[in-house]
Amino acid sequence: MIQRQENGMFVREWTPKNPRATVLFIHGLGESGLCFEHFLHRKELADYRLLVPDLPGYGRSPWCSGEAWGLEEQTDHLAGWLQQLQTGPVVIVGHSMGGVMALLLAERHPQLVSFIIDVDGNKSVGDCVYSSQAAAYGLEAFVQGGFDQVRNTIFEQGVEDLAHRGYYVSLRLSDPRAFHRNSLDLVAMSKLETMAGRLAELPVPSIFIAGVPAGVSARSRQLLGLAEITLLDVSPSGHWPFIDQTEDFIALLSGWLEKTS
Repeated sequence: MIQRQENGMFVREWTPKNPRATVLFIHGLGESGLCFEHFLHRKELADYRLLVPDLPGYGRSPWCSGEAWGLEEQTDHLAGWLQQLQTGPVVIVGHSMGGVMALLLAERHPQLVSFIIDVDGNKSVGDCVYSSQAAAYGLEAFVQGGFDQVRNTIFEQGVEDLAHRGYYVSLRLSDPRAFHRNSLDLVAMSKLETMAGRLAELPVPSIFIAGVPAGVSARSRQLLGLAEITLLDVSPSGHWPFIDQTEDFIALLSGWLEKTS
């Protein structure tokens, strides 16, 4: 595995001699690529080029100077980076906010995307568990104390839950302004309840992997069904199925990568 700072992001990469395809992992709100790092060492994925960045403002990437970027700006930044790397169309594994960014990337830069694996990405406001809490604050109130309140809640969840424990670690590195700005975007987009339909209308294929019983909301499952998106459950699991049930998730992921490549 190679680690480097590049284009304002901390990037982890695994590249075999003759990769079958490139897979881009996009983390969720307040998260970092740390949650995907264990994938870089899995033999089931060893034939693929794997890219695991920390988005600007998250993880070990620098915080943005001035105003934090919205999701469209974050997405366009990723697109520019992929174009510089000359990866060709990539398979995107996007978790939570990363699933929303996968949708935006395929809409705004369709030539860069070959397939989307949406992992518990927001589809309705019921999925905005922590983003709704952040969006309830004004920016300065969030920076001055609201973010600490959100992180304290997640810390308490992490006492008994491994995924929240890892999430809290990444949150300690997160720029509160980026978290707040992206929370506002997620809540606004989720309230529209259009993202499942937009996913179905993309020029590239997609699947949705859901944590059950404590992942994506019932309303979002309904919207995905109406849009006829292939829905695959990982159970028992919460919002991080690739952590809660790693072996089952790897089996699903490697199987779909085999089909698409």
